Amino acid sequence: MTLHQFLTFASEAEIAGLWGLGMIGIALLALLGERRRMKRARIDGVGWVPWTSIFMTSAIIGAGLLALSAKGLMAG
Repeated sequence: MTLHQFLTFASEAEIAGLWGLGMIGIALLALLGERRRMKRARIDGVGWVPWTSIFMTSAIIGAGLLALSAKGLMAG
């Protein structure tokens, strides 16, 4: 089954689960960005990206979408 066929015939729970996994991936990237910012060599090179806010927002949205899709995925 190709990706196009899967997305065409996927249920709403599967689509929400995929979005949830994508948001968790963004949260992990933001976590790595924050860790890199904290270990910078120059203390005055703070940066402008709010990594903590990006992490919290995407983690909460991702966890919510995964929780909502779990019931639909378990039901089949």
